[in-house]
Amino acid sequence: MKTMKHKVLSATIALTALGGAVVNPAQADDTVIIGLAGPLTGPSARIGKDLENGAQLAIDDVNKTHPTIGGKAVTFKLQSEDDQSDPRTAVAVAQRLVDSEVAGVVGHWNTGTSIPAARIYHDAGIAQVAPVATGHAYTQQGFDTSFRVMGHDDDGGDYAAKYAVQTLKAKRIAVIDDRTAFGQGLADEFIKSLEAQGIKPVDRQYVDEKTVDFNAVLTAIRSKNADLVFFGGVDSQAAPLARRLKQLGMKATLMGAGGFVSQTFLSLAQKEGEGVVALEPGLPVEKMPGGKAFEQAYQSKYHTHIELHAPFAYDATRVLIAAMQKADSVDAGDYLPALRAISYTGVTGNIAFDEQGNLKNPSFTVYKVVNGKWEPQTVLGGSAK
Repeated sequence: MKTMKHKVLSATIALTALGGAVVNPAQADDTVIIGLAGPLTGPSARIGKDLENGAQLAIDDVNKTHPTIGGKAVTFKLQSEDDQSDPRTAVAVAQRLVDSEVAGVVGHWNTGTSIPAARIYHDAGIAQVAPVATGHAYTQQGFDTSFRVMGHDDDGGDYAAKYAVQTLKAKRIAVIDDRTAFGQGLADEFIKSLEAQGIKPVDRQYVDEKTVDFNAVLTAIRSKNADLVFFGGVDSQAAPLARRLKQLGMKATLMGAGGFVSQTFLSLAQKEGEGVVALEPGLPVEKMPGGKAFEQAYQSKYHTHIELHAPFAYDATRVLIAAMQKADSVDAGDYLPALRAISYTGVTGNIAFDEQGNLKNPSFTVYKVVNGKWEPQTVLGGSAK
C-alpha cells in the first residue's frame, strides 16, 4: 500500500483589519480535515445531507473534548464533496479530497460510487470508511484502506429471502432490480438464497434507477400470480412501485432490503405503502446503544428527522477519529493498523472489522408499514448470529 504523509493544516494566522495584530500560532489548534463524500445535489440529496449532518455531529462532539494528537491540540473539520451519486463524479471527488490532503474519508453513499472511489483512496494510502455502500463488491477489491460500518448485501439478501419464505410464507416470488451495483447485487443474493431454499422465482424484471412507471413490469408479474415482489432499489422508486402494485389490484407483498425505510417512502407511497416489508442493516434507532441520545441531538441541531443513515455516518466518522487517537497520529500509515484492529462502541453498536474491512457480526432489522409508520418486526443477525 502506498502511503501519503498527511500534512496537518495549521490554523490560519489572522491579521486584524485595524491593528494588524497577530494571533500566536502556539495558541491556535492544528486543523485535521476529514472528507465526506455523498450526493449533496440531485434526487438523492436528502440522503447525502443526512450523511453530512451525522458526520458533522460527530466532528462537533469530538471537538468538544478538546482532542490532542501527537502532543498537539487539534480541531477536526469536515470537508464535504458532492458526488451526485454518479460513479464518474465520485472518482473526481475522491481525487479532490486526496489533493486537499484529508486525513481520511467518510463515504461514499452507494456501492456504485464507493467502488471506483476506493482505488483513489487506496493509491493515496488513506482510509475510506463507508457509512452505507452495502454491496459486498466494495470490500472485495482487496484494498486495505476500505471499511464499512453496516452489514453487506450478501447477508442482507440471504436474511431477506429466508424471512420471505419462512415467516411471510411466500411461495411465488417475483424479483425486480434497478440495475445499479446495489440493486442488482442485492437481487442476485436474494435469488441465490431463494434457490438454496428450493424456490425458483416466478419472474425477474429489470428497470433502471430513474424508472417511475412500473406498469409494464408489474403487469408481467401479475400474470405469474406472484404472492411477493422483491425490489432491489431505494425508497424514491419503491414508493411509486408500491402505489402501482395496489392500483393494479395485486395482492402480492412488496419487499425490499436496504434503502426503503425512510420518511420519504411514507410520504410518497401514502396509503398504498401499507403492508410493505423491508429489511435494513442495523438496529432500529430506539434499540441502538446510543440511538435515543443521537436522535435527540440530531433533531435539536437540525430541526428535522433522521432521513435514513445519519447514525452510521456519525459512527464512521467517530471510528476513523478513534483510530487516529489510538495511534496518536493522523498519518494513515500509523492509524490504519489501529483502524483494522479497532473495537469501538458507537451509536449503532460495536464496530470491529474483518480482514476485508466488513463489519463483524452485523445486525439487520425487518420493518413493516403499519398505520402509516415503519414498525420494527424482528432483529436478525448480530448477537444472535
